[in-house]
Amino acid sequence: MPWRTEVGQYFGFLHAGLVGALIDTACGFAAVTVVGRVLASHFGVNCLRPAVGERVNARGRVVKPGKTQVFTACDLYALADGQERWSPLAKRC
Repeated sequence: MPWRTEVGQYFGFLHAGLVGALIDTACGFAAVTVVGRVLASHFGVNCLRPAVGERVNARGRVVKPGKTQVFTACDLYALADGQERWSPLAKRC
């Protein structure tokens, strides 16, 4: 997602609501690759540092596919000056 001022919170960092939405979407797409149609039943987000950069990338992955639930995780990264920060901004488990 490209950075835009209107997606920031009062200090200019990416709003946590959008962090959650990006993570939920990335994890949903990861789960779809394993089982088809999915619906989130629960998710939690740990914000590790503020999102600062020109772009924010979310990388979702399947941790454990099950019969009725698919467990996923996601890392959110900011790109600044063409470089991806090595430490994640947020994680979902």
